[in-house]
Amino acid sequence: MLEFNLDVQKCTRCGQCVADCPAHIIAMADGYPAIAPENEASCYRCQHCLAICPTGAVSILGLKPEESRLLAGNYPDPLQLETLIKGRRSVRRFRDENLEPELLQRLLEVAWHAPTGVNSRQVRFTVVDDRQKLAAFRDEVMAGLGRLVRDNALPERLAFFADFVRLWEEQGVDTLFRGAPHFLVASVPHNVPSPLPDCLIALSYFELFAQANGVGTVWDGLAKWAITDLLPETRQRLGIPDDHLIGYAMAFGMPAAHYTRTAQHGPALIHRLP
Repeated sequence: MLEFNLDVQKCTRCGQCVADCPAHIIAMADGYPAIAPENEASCYRCQHCLAICPTGAVSILGLKPEESRLLAGNYPDPLQLETLIKGRRSVRRFRDENLEPELLQRLLEVAWHAPTGVNSRQVRFTVVDDRQKLAAFRDEVMAGLGRLVRDNALPERLAFFADFVRLWEEQGVDTLFRGAPHFLVASVPHNVPSPLPDCLIALSYFELFAQANGVGTVWDGLAKWAITDLLPETRQRLGIPDDHLIGYAMAFGMPAAHYTRTAQHGPALIHRLP
């Protein structure tokens, strides 16, 4: 049930929810917006109607407008947001401590607001929330890679993983997880409209919000290759469903490195249609 409800005392009949509904299922009925029962199945569940109503008259999906945060006056300053984007760094040195559980949960909840194709909202975050758990998982992964090296079973395109095994076994250098206390994998069912973009967008949102909270992140393609291409049994170890595409992985935690200024990339590669 959509539970599309209208507080007629607050509704100004402005028609904004009607005009903005991407599914075109809200219409004026007796002067007020409504959704006909036969159209409810076509709802995208995007909450545009709840978000756009200027007086908070619209409720849907059991969600109340007063429990949403007002946007006016609460957006970040554009220069601060630009600094966050330009100042974002891949962190490869971490403190040996867990994030506070409340902060970790907030990072995940906020990142899950990232857009998905056709509002499918099927991105699944698999998170290692404790540094001892990640250390144990890392040991398993490195042991598995070591067996592949000794069996000469690494595929040619990933033969360089032998160097990571050597560094780990001889010097204790963790190239795959960078000594981070936490690890995050974004996955999504293969049958959603845009599986890979959904995962990458969600992790991008996670990264920016994490760094806004002083948490360091690094996109971990090496660990992703290890899980998806070299040691597929680790999918079960992480509890990732068989019908899911693993979009990407990220290691994160409180950084041991602190950067002072933004980088200077550019100029941007831009092509404009003649």
